[in-house]
Amino acid sequence: MEEDDFELLDVAPKIEKLDDDVTQYLTFFLDENAMGVRLKAVKEVMGVKAMTLLPRTPDFMRGVINLRGQIVPVIDLNLMFGMSTTEFTVDSCIIIIEAIINDESLIIGVLVDSVNDVVELLEHDIDPSPKMGGAVESKYIIGMGRYNDEFFTMLDVEVIVSIDELMKGVDTGVVSSSVV
Repeated sequence: MEEDDFELLDVAPKIEKLDDDVTQYLTFFLDENAMGVRLKAVKEVMGVKAMTLLPRTPDFMRGVINLRGQIVPVIDLNLMFGMSTTEFTVDSCIIIIEAIINDESLIIGVLVDSVNDVVELLEHDIDPSPKMGGAVESKYIIGMGRYNDEFFTMLDVEVIVSIDELMKGVDTGVVSSSVV
């Protein structure tokens, strides 16, 4: 497929000046699990495009993409969270997010099964995350959002894209110079 075959969703126009107690989230699905990230961390949503595989990276690192001349790593959130590999369908998307890690901006793509909607939550619409029974390890969760009588897991982007998480399972052993 050509890059022009994919529809890009620019989320910037959706970010509005809101009251201080209102926060916007982009919601999406991993398997049957509804998830969300703060909209201010989302740069854009795009269809899945060809990825270049990288050696010696964790299993959840699906590769890198060329995003208007910038190399962007893409992680599969399903795999990162211990679920099955994301199957590419017409609904699969890459969410381009930006996080500030150690005072530096990091752009990364996260592969999800489908994008749902942008929702606005008031403080009373956010509950603490459950201590057990979730599909995702609690360190990745900042809370549970309640929207239209349904819940979604609110993910902590900074933890997901932290160096410790991205380096999990990386083969850091030295490659012998005798290997050709």
